[in-house]
Amino acid sequence: MNHPDRLRAAIAENGTTPLIGVFDMFSASAAAQHYDGMFVSGFGFAASHYGLPDIGFIAWPDLVSFVQRLRLAFPAQHLLVDIDDGYVDPETACHVVQHLEAIGASGVILEDQKRPRRCGHVEGKQVLPLEEYLDKLTMVLESRRDLVVVARTDATEEAEILRRAKALAATDADVVLVDGVRSVDWIRKVREVIGDKPLLFNQIAGGKSPRLSLPELGELGVDVAIYSTPCLFAAQTAMDDALTGLKAADGRLPEFTASSVGVAECLARLEKNISRHHAHNGVPKVPVTS
Repeated sequence: MNHPDRLRAAIAENGTTPLIGVFDMFSASAAAQHYDGMFVSGFGFAASHYGLPDIGFIAWPDLVSFVQRLRLAFPAQHLLVDIDDGYVDPETACHVVQHLEAIGASGVILEDQKRPRRCGHVEGKQVLPLEEYLDKLTMVLESRRDLVVVARTDATEEAEILRRAKALAATDADVVLVDGVRSVDWIRKVREVIGDKPLLFNQIAGGKSPRLSLPELGELGVDVAIYSTPCLFAAQTAMDDALTGLKAADGRLPEFTASSVGVAECLARLEKNISRHHAHNGVPKVPVTS
C-alpha cells in the first residue's frame, strides 16, 4: 500500500486520526516516538526555517526539501503537508503537488486564502472568490495520482463557511477542512453540510477553536485532527526556561539526573533516523523506544 492509500485507510477507520505538527527534523524525531502521523505545519516551518511568521514567506523548494528529508528518516509515518495557497499560482500548486507525491508525501492541504495570507486562527484573513479557488483545486486534483488532497476554507462569515464547505465536499477532494471553527455547534453544522466527506479539524493552542479530545472529536464526526503547534510551542517554553535557569545559575549547567537528556540520550534518538536502520517496508530494524 502506498503512502496516500495508507493515510486514506487510517482516515476511514473509526475514530479520529491524529497528525502531529512538526517544524524540523528534531521535532519530527520526538513526534515519531508517540504518534503514527505528522503534519508539516506552515506555521512551524516558517518559524523554524526562516524565523518569520506564516504570512507568505515560505518558498516551495525549501518545503519540498524538508519533506524529502522527513520521508527518508520516517518511512512509516503519515506525512500531511501544508502547502498554503499553493504558492499563489495554480501551475505552481500543481508542480509542488507532483514533487511532493514523487518524494513520498501522503497528502497536502490547499487553502482558499488570498495574499497577504494569515494563520487560520488569527484575524485579517481574506479568501479568493469561490470559483477561482475551485479552479485551482480542480487543477491540483487532476495533477495528482494518489495523493490525499484536503480542501480548506478560511471563510469567517457564517453563511459563507457553509456555502464553501458544501462546495468543497462536492469536489473530488478527499477531506474538507474549515479552519478556525469557533464552537462545537459549528463543527456539527459543517459535518452536516458536507455529508459523508471526511472532515479535518485543526487544533492550535491559543487559537479560535475549542479544546477537544480525540473521543469528543470522534463523536462529532471528525475524521482527522491536526495538532499544528504543540512541538513548536513546547520548544519555545522549554528553551526559555532552560536559558533563564542557566543565566540564573551564572552559567552552571543543571545537575544531570536519571530523567535528564544528555549526549547519549540525544544521540540514541537521532541514530534511529539513519536510513540503514529502516527496513524496506518501513518497519524499523532496531527497537523504537522513547
